[in-house]
Amino acid sequence: MILQKAIALSGYCSRRKADELIRAGVVRVNSEISTIGDQADPEKDNITIKGKALAGPEKKIYIKLNKPLDYTCTNMKFKNEKNIFDLIDIPERLFTVGRLDKDSHGLVLLTNDGDLAQRLAHPRFQHEKMYEVKVREEVKSPQAVMNKLMKGMDIGEGDGTAHIKSVKYLQDRVFIITLTEGKKRQIRRMFDWIGLKVVDLQRIGLAGLGIGILKEGIWQYLSKEEIEKLKNLTKDDEPRRRK
Repeated sequence: MILQKAIALSGYCSRRKADELIRAGVVRVNSEISTIGDQADPEKDNITIKGKALAGPEKKIYIKLNKPLDYTCTNMKFKNEKNIFDLIDIPERLFTVGRLDKDSHGLVLLTNDGDLAQRLAHPRFQHEKMYEVKVREEVKSPQAVMNKLMKGMDIGEGDGTAHIKSVKYLQDRVFIITLTEGKKRQIRRMFDWIGLKVVDLQRIGLAGLGIGILKEGIWQYLSKEEIEKLKNLTKDDEPRRRK
């Protein structure tokens, strides 16, 4: 198999990061410095990164979490800051798929499958994310708001035009938004642009999976059906390569 995939399957890092390590000249296969395009068999070849042997393929873990407010989604931990990994009591190192900022809550996926994590997270692949959004102000003309959101807008800070895939108005100042891109704080900035302040933002769907009845702060392993759904969704994605 391609060397980047062998590294990702070990859980060492994502496929994109493996590409960077190979380009940096720190990956060797059977003592030979590797280059982009090399093949390797993780069960037969001796793969090392920065002089350390790469572990064999590990058991894959797939988890969904209902992230509470005020928790960060990062592998780095800071003093006096709550982190989603404080909620998950397993020793394996996991990647976060679909990060949420501290003042948002809802569905987050976590896995040690670096290849799948990259395919799900990279904006090039345009996997859907669904949000329930509540605004502070009274919505006098829901259709006018939806028209503006669907048209797209320049939200500044060099991010260019932000788009959404779909929007639906429920009631009581609540919208359902579907994105296939993920600019920084995109939904909040889009509503700000049209004069509405987001007071609650919950992700309720990610890459075809729903949050269901999972309670806030609780996590669970994905079912076999959910894992298969994710793999089928990403099987035709081609990893992004630098030229």
